[in-house]
Amino acid sequence: MSFSPSYRLLWSLVLPCVYLCLLLTTGLVLLILGVRAWLQMNRKARLTRDPGPAVAFFHPYCNAGGGGERVLWCALRALQNRYPDVRFVVYTGDQGVTGEQILAGARRRFNIALPRPVQFVFLKHRLLVEASLYPHFTLLGQSVGSIFLGWEALTEFVPDLYIDSMGYAFTLPVFRYLGGCSVGSYVHYPTISTDMLSVVRERNPRFNNADYISSNPVLSAIKVVYYCAFALLYGLAGSCSDVVMVNSTWTLGHILALWRAPNRTSVVYPPCDVQAFLSAPLKEEEEEEVEEKRKEEEAAGDGRCHSVVSIGQFRPEKDHSLQIRAFKKLLERRGGRAGGRETLVKLVLIGGCRNQEDEDRVLMLRGLCQELGVGDKVEFKLNIPFEDLKKELTEATVGLHTMWNEHFGIGVVECMAAGTVILAHKSGGPKLDIVVPYEGGQTGFLADDEDSYADAMERILSLTAAERMEIRRRARNSVTRFSDQEFEASFLAAMEPLMGTLER
Repeated sequence: MSFSPSYRLLWSLVLPCVYLCLLLTTGLVLLILGVRAWLQMNRKARLTRDPGPAVAFFHPYCNAGGGGERVLWCALRALQNRYPDVRFVVYTGDQGVTGEQILAGARRRFNIALPRPVQFVFLKHRLLVEASLYPHFTLLGQSVGSIFLGWEALTEFVPDLYIDSMGYAFTLPVFRYLGGCSVGSYVHYPTISTDMLSVVRERNPRFNNADYISSNPVLSAIKVVYYCAFALLYGLAGSCSDVVMVNSTWTLGHILALWRAPNRTSVVYPPCDVQAFLSAPLKEEEEEEVEEKRKEEEAAGDGRCHSVVSIGQFRPEKDHSLQIRAFKKLLERRGGRAGGRETLVKLVLIGGCRNQEDEDRVLMLRGLCQELGVGDKVEFKLNIPFEDLKKELTEATVGLHTMWNEHFGIGVVECMAAGTVILAHKSGGPKLDIVVPYEGGQTGFLADDEDSYADAMERILSLTAAERMEIRRRARNSVTRFSDQEFEASFLAAMEPLMGTLER
């Protein structure tokens, strides 16, 4: 059988490529097996020095003050109480602090004290997961960066069980296939979602869809392809998890669509320190007197000041600028001059700053307040202690939340438990899980733009004390299902299959 010259030429070109691919594949497999064997040797050496299983949590920002950090400390507390012979480790990228200072911060911010100390592994390259490092293709850049950060964590300490508690799904295959660990994950928010795809397809400008992209059909089409490809990779990485816990009904729907692991996925509502807020009584008996006094003082032009309080880290998706703009409209509708004595409402923004980028954002928000003429009616309170937070919430009239598609909304729950009348974004967890009817009645208000927020705040402030009290009491009763105790029971039940694999 003879072959044409062109066929022989093609074969002479293809065959070396096939051999090269086989050689590279074999080399890659051998490299992975070698790395895995080296890491297992490190693990055995660690077991020789300190017998007993080890569970490691990957939480590069564990010294921050957000809801994700509350989940971390409550999870550690529950596991330490249940499994006293297990060693617990936290991978953190925080620098310039000690482990004792981090634990003291958890006690101060969240009122959480661990039964015994944990080991901290301080990572040096957290910059790799900072959004500021990737002005373009941010999702991909941060995900690739998390792989390298995860590799640093794995080489520093090889655990028996690895838990990603901050949403870095691309670290899961690193620990599973290279480290030989069992892996689990607690997902606060999918890195990408069908809602994000819809925003790009519909060319809507948002914090993660710049105006120059949303206004250009070609760039929008390219971004849709990029998002679809990234969603595929994200799903493959997430499917490596042996146990998947999600924090809300909204997150559950997106993770099931992307990771496709329904038998390993369950909803574990995050812990909210409702008891600390529920212990503060609603001043029911004094409310009517306060209301009458407020009306008299308002008529005199020197009224009691209602506070509208927002709690949440100063991240772009929290949309604090929407709060400030809606508050400006509220002042205009109430007939007061911004900065004038007649305005009987103030806005208090409480939150934590993770890094310089967040601090710069606070400066920008302060500038927006000055630009809108409400600087003297807006207060910023950064990284305040838990007792100060509790005081602000229990004295507030309105609890304000503006994040679009918030995965859950611990701050929303805390506002409701503290006795504020909650006004949350009409999407995500607040809409599906939290600000829902309870015992046949209303538990709060929902809005989605400047006008609807201003309308809702105006309506809340115009309610009688008795009407507000009815909403507050019903909301308080509804949030007991989000307590620390409920979280610990659900978390331990979900973790039981993984903890059972540990060698004793």
